[in-house]
Amino acid sequence: MKFYRSLSSIKKAIKANEISCLSLTKSYLNNIERLKDLNAFIEVFTEEVIIRAKKIDIKIKTGKAGKLAGMVIGIKDNICYKNHKVSAASKILNGFVSLYNSTVVERLLDEDAIIIGRLNCDEFAMGSTNQNSFYGHVKNPINVSMVPGGSSGGASAAVAANLCLATLGSDTGGSIRQPASFCGTIGLKPTYSRVSRFGLIAFASSFDQIGPITNTIEDAAIILEVISGKDNYDSTTSIEKVYQYSKTLYDNKLPKRIAYFSECFDRDATDKEVKSLILRQIQELIKQGHILDPISFSYLDYLVPAYYVLTTAEASSNLARFGGVHYGFRSKKAKDSNSTFIKTRTEGFGKEVQRRIMSGTFVLSAGYHDEYYKKAQKVRRLIQNKIKDILSYYDFILTPTTPHTAFELGIEVKNPVSMYLEDIFTVLANLSGNPAISLPLNKHSNGMPFGTQIIAKPFKEKELLSFSQSLMNTL
Repeated sequence: MKFYRSLSSIKKAIKANEISCLSLTKSYLNNIERLKDLNAFIEVFTEEVIIRAKKIDIKIKTGKAGKLAGMVIGIKDNICYKNHKVSAASKILNGFVSLYNSTVVERLLDEDAIIIGRLNCDEFAMGSTNQNSFYGHVKNPINVSMVPGGSSGGASAAVAANLCLATLGSDTGGSIRQPASFCGTIGLKPTYSRVSRFGLIAFASSFDQIGPITNTIEDAAIILEVISGKDNYDSTTSIEKVYQYSKTLYDNKLPKRIAYFSECFDRDATDKEVKSLILRQIQELIKQGHILDPISFSYLDYLVPAYYVLTTAEASSNLARFGGVHYGFRSKKAKDSNSTFIKTRTEGFGKEVQRRIMSGTFVLSAGYHDEYYKKAQKVRRLIQNKIKDILSYYDFILTPTTPHTAFELGIEVKNPVSMYLEDIFTVLANLSGNPAISLPLNKHSNGMPFGTQIIAKPFKEKELLSFSQSLMNTL
């Protein structure tokens, strides 16, 4: 069957009787089976998606279908789907079945999306490679010897490999945008509070945000307009207006003011070709009439340390609920309540999750709370104020999404801090709460893609998506 890259092309083909939701769904199922070695999916809902596709075909024929009819979508394995397993790719939740739908799943289903399966990820969304999974590592479909990025590696790999049209991932410090950069897809992290987190298994509650990974800006826009908005089940969701983002992609054609950080191009750790290609894009945007200014952002080297102090502290608190008492994995070596908790968590959590729990417990402990956690919160406020100040004058901030392209699978990480620096350009938007997108505008001489990141003002997704559409069409 023909490879469809957008919902609009699928709807056009359905209208012309070239395909049906059923035939489309079956083609994705065939692709998933053919490329199962990628290990992108933890579970595929084969029987139920065939039944659902038949029902949606009837709704289309009767003119009663929702706006996502024809969209086959996968969800990251930390997003709850009623009566389906969800494990955050962790042994400690092995076999757990969700009792309810997350708000984002409920809204997708209401608009007739077809949820085809749950996607592999780094355990509890902690990682940048998708090698920290109880279910094994995911391979990059562009080059299977490379990592797909993380933590939403399965989500990005599935879109890149045409295993489904789109996916939902979660982004705590770049977990949508970084794998999108490595796999050559579009990854959108909305403004914090734009999308409900109800039904998302928490990593760091003041950072986590759900967002789409797609082939096109149009599909990212339509998914965002469906899943966004106030939710009574999540008190942190915003009442800010939700636009029909898919209808406003060609608005705002005036020249933009764009800042880029000099420090991003001064770093020795950033690949030379990444620097040169992004700088070439900057010159092209200037030729198009946009105003681009290099500015200094002196906090760049403080982003990752502040992020990891705060997120590990929140993870230590959030993951305290997993102890093998009420649900999930329980150690067979347990003999009493104390050993149940200790042995279950020791056997159930992977090394990276254990490392972050212990780090977070340390920074919250008596005697160290003020020295680490409180100080990191102050740094976060400084960063938020600085970004607010920059975006009071500029429309957007432009950076590379990642400092280099995807690297080889199986590289032993002797120093975890070096892996944490993978998030150097993406954590900013999570610390500040701003919306950000990774666009697949670049290809390295090694054959691998890498992204250009655009950061916008809070709740300016309409402008961010419109500008991104322009970049996709002109760069």
